[in-house]
Amino acid sequence: MQDTQLPRISNFIWSIADDVLRDLYVRGKYRDVILPMLVLRRLDAVLVDTKPAVMEQKRLLDEANITEQDAPLQAAAGHAFWNASPFTLSDLTAAATPQKLRADFEAYLDGFSPDVQDILDKFQFRQQIGRLSDADALGTLITLFLSPDINLSPEPVKSADGSELPGLDNHAMGSVFEDLVRRFNEENNEEAGEHWTPRDAVELMARLVFEPVADSLRGTTYTLYDGAIGTGGMLTLAEETLRNLAEKRGLRVSTHLFGQEINSETYAICKADLLLKGAGASVENIVGGPEYSTLSNDAFADRTFDFMLSNPPYGKSWKSDLDKLGGKRYGYDPRFIVSHEDEPELSLLTRTSDGQLLFLVNMLQKMKTTTALRSRIAEVHNGSSLFTGDAGSGESNIRRWIIENDWLEAVVALPLNMFYNTGIATYIWILANNKLQHRQGYVQLIDASEWHTPLRKNLGSKNCELSQADIQRVIQTFIAFEETPQSTILPNAAFGYLRAQIDHPLRLPGIDPERAYKPAEIRRIREEREPAPDAPPVIRRIRKDIAPDPIAGLFARQIGGEQVVVEYEPDLDMRDIEQAPLLSEDGVYGFMRRSILPYAPDAWHVPKTVKLGYEINFNRYFYKSDRLRSRSDISANLSAFGREGEALLAGFVGAR
Repeated sequence: MQDTQLPRISNFIWSIADDVLRDLYVRGKYRDVILPMLVLRRLDAVLVDTKPAVMEQKRLLDEANITEQDAPLQAAAGHAFWNASPFTLSDLTAAATPQKLRADFEAYLDGFSPDVQDILDKFQFRQQIGRLSDADALGTLITLFLSPDINLSPEPVKSADGSELPGLDNHAMGSVFEDLVRRFNEENNEEAGEHWTPRDAVELMARLVFEPVADSLRGTTYTLYDGAIGTGGMLTLAEETLRNLAEKRGLRVSTHLFGQEINSETYAICKADLLLKGAGASVENIVGGPEYSTLSNDAFADRTFDFMLSNPPYGKSWKSDLDKLGGKRYGYDPRFIVSHEDEPELSLLTRTSDGQLLFLVNMLQKMKTTTALRSRIAEVHNGSSLFTGDAGSGESNIRRWIIENDWLEAVVALPLNMFYNTGIATYIWILANNKLQHRQGYVQLIDASEWHTPLRKNLGSKNCELSQADIQRVIQTFIAFEETPQSTILPNAAFGYLRAQIDHPLRLPGIDPERAYKPAEIRRIREEREPAPDAPPVIRRIRKDIAPDPIAGLFARQIGGEQVVVEYEPDLDMRDIEQAPLLSEDGVYGFMRRSILPYAPDAWHVPKTVKLGYEINFNRYFYKSDRLRSRSDISANLSAFGREGEALLAGFVGAR
């Protein structure tokens, strides 16, 4: 299938929606009809050759009063699905009246196997039939989907003009789905991150997961999992990548796919796609629908997996999931409350406005620990997962938990405008709980934002793609594990910091610099007077039983000829929060001595406020400032603007 055929097919099907549904549905509802009809037409085209064998098998089973018919009908169809009605879509076009067509079409739908029935139910397609029939649009819709101008069959066919239309393989079919859903999403103003990952990004993710351990693969069974499976394209392409790598090494591997999807429609597409690809066994391992939210209803709580890939929703509220778990006060899920280091209950619960990192936690909780390879993970996130959340927050705790367990291998910055419905920056996280020895204790950051190829025509917000050369460049950079302008390698602790509250003395005019003031006095004086930088510091407490420690806010003073230790009242307006790098010598104390005390010798930090946090600041390592223009260039431009202004003024005056 030539790539040029795919837009033509997609455009043709989009035109069906405009031609048939314009007066029946608002544009945002076209998908309720077009997507299930596309699935039906594809299933019909795949089953047409074995239809007689299925009908004969059905007759024999009925005559023998056999009620469990799914397995023998699958065998007759040669697929994990079948249709035992007396109709194909082509047969339905001969119906004499709209009423007869509706009855025959419903009988045709009823003839499908149980898995297809589930797909139709999730699409809620039967609810549309009466509306289409009453408007006499059902026959037109079927006829257009059977048009000889497009081929939705896996086999080549002749077009109306006698030319050959190439067959549509499973991946091409997925691309048609992908493009149509993208268009429907844009019609409905769907939010960024709530749909499909482009094939080039998926291929990169799959290769980053498998290629580093390709030589360690064995001829065995591997499990693959996606907790936000969508239409399933990520897992099926990952499965194909794994099998190809195994075959090149003379190995035969079997795979089992597992996934969970909250959106009924995309779940239906995923299930249909797996059926068409012959993955009938995997269909049973895919669950979906509104009741199957991964965060609040984990369908695979007792399972672990070899390889996991996902693109979770970005910036999507998970408040309803938290409510189902019992709310912030009472909610508890062992996936999100962990024991780590000296924290018996380290909370990984993020802000309810964005739950994307919780999908990653869910995967990490499903890692294998007893196999040779253990588990490898690739997940796409936007930039907020790298740095949002202060020390002690759920987001920071997740990063801490991951990095301190030495699971993070690399983060790859992708080009902007890579995805269909958003131009935001996106990043691939690569994780493993069995790092190669030379990677242990380190994280690699790869800036691949400039490695892309422009598209000849934009697809929504997507204006570029990763060519095979671009993908190979990323893979080589990852495997080489070397410092380059686009690759930096840092010890795990480089991403940690100690957050501390920094205070400065409150300075008020007209106070006694040698006595301590009670809190009520300080409040009254402050109401009367504004702090002044050259005023004496207000003493909160005078102590004789403790050693001075300027960094912690205990200062030696001579008061009344006696050496004492004083604590100053902090100036709340000057209170600041600083982050001391975890790698900083002597921690917060060393940071204070080097970075703060030379400029504010009477500043101190509050020890009880110190918290450990983690962030991954890509810009810190890859930011490139624009070269400043020279003084002569600026002067020349100003002179040119001046001359242009004088000429415009002269023309205006002359015209008067």
